[in-house]
Amino acid sequence: MKVDVVLGLQWGDEGKGKVVDVLTPDYQVIARFQGGPNAGHSLHFADKVHVLRSIPSGIFRDNAINIIGNGVVLDPVMFAQEIGELEQLGVDVTAKIRIAKKAHLILPTHRMLDAASEAAKGKSKIGSTLRGIGPTYMDKTGRNGLRVGDILSPSFMERYERLKQKHVAMLAQFDFEYDITEYEAQWFEGIETLKRFPIIECEHETNRLLNNGQAILAEGAQGSLLDVDYGTYPFVTSSNTICAGACIGLGVAPNRIGEVYGIFKAYCTRVGSGPFPTELFDQTGKDLQQIGHEFGAVTGRERRCGWLDMVALKYSTTINGVTQLIMMKSDVLNTFPTIKVAVAYRIGDKEVTEFPYETNEEITPIYKEFEGWQCDINKIRRYEDFPRQFKEYVEFIEKETGVPVKIISVGPDREETIVR
Repeated sequence: MKVDVVLGLQWGDEGKGKVVDVLTPDYQVIARFQGGPNAGHSLHFADKVHVLRSIPSGIFRDNAINIIGNGVVLDPVMFAQEIGELEQLGVDVTAKIRIAKKAHLILPTHRMLDAASEAAKGKSKIGSTLRGIGPTYMDKTGRNGLRVGDILSPSFMERYERLKQKHVAMLAQFDFEYDITEYEAQWFEGIETLKRFPIIECEHETNRLLNNGQAILAEGAQGSLLDVDYGTYPFVTSSNTICAGACIGLGVAPNRIGEVYGIFKAYCTRVGSGPFPTELFDQTGKDLQQIGHEFGAVTGRERRCGWLDMVALKYSTTINGVTQLIMMKSDVLNTFPTIKVAVAYRIGDKEVTEFPYETNEEITPIYKEFEGWQCDINKIRRYEDFPRQFKEYVEFIEKETGVPVKIISVGPDREETIVR
């Protein structure tokens, strides 16, 4: 068996939660391989919206195993809140969730360090969600972090206090007031919640499941253009969001990766700071935001909106080895008479078609225009029934990337999904 991977190809918010939920009937195991509770995966079904932050998107599927992998950073407070919400819905969480020993813990002081650091940057803020993700990954790479497996150790409290005091000393460098008393009490309650679940050696478990014929779907958070190495640095997240991150985050070899599902919106969005070549500042951008309900599932922050960026999409498709494309929110473009796609960038006096190293300098997108379909495609369930203009748009994307668009979403519900 292979591990199939599903990940975002833009700056996050592509609709990964819905896609994983649609794909999960074919998999016995759903595994989250990186990221933290700054990512919100929204699932729409039975006229309800369910937002998952740390828990894999297969949690609502019967008999599915959901693994929180080594590459994830976990906040016990937010995890416990999420568990409580799921249990209120009648979900048998303890039978479905397994947590990697090597996943790192977000401490209350990590959140304070995140807030203090971002406040100190002033105008050069990177747009952090202030959930302690970056400082936790810094402790991980600095070999200071606390891991989930440590909560089982007799010396856990000693290790916690040692790391906390290190953070307190670091916070003294900032002009920043804070009080973690209440959150810390919730944090230790969250630690007790973690102890209710099987705490596993993820690399052994995932390979054992594969060897036993279990199909695994690896789920990424954020998007490829936020990858710490290959994204629009420094306006990136703190982990490897691309396909290679699944190998590291779950402990599986590269030769065990199978299909790579790359998800993208029919247009582009971005939350927070950072370069966005096709961003629209006019009424069209506002229309995309309103029609697409472009507000963060976890943070509620407005998403910046713009046309599809083919330069960036081809780049993401290449570095991830995407085998199947999935186009989301196609219906948001229903009313536009003209739709544009950036096919190149003008940087100074040069025209480039490869995603550049320096994305902070002035980039002018060069657009190709398409005739809009100007009709409601939400009720369409077969590709053959789409209007000519829509099919031309899809087939242009396939030609440019060299990858087939296998799934098309025309609405938020499970049923509003066309599999070609």
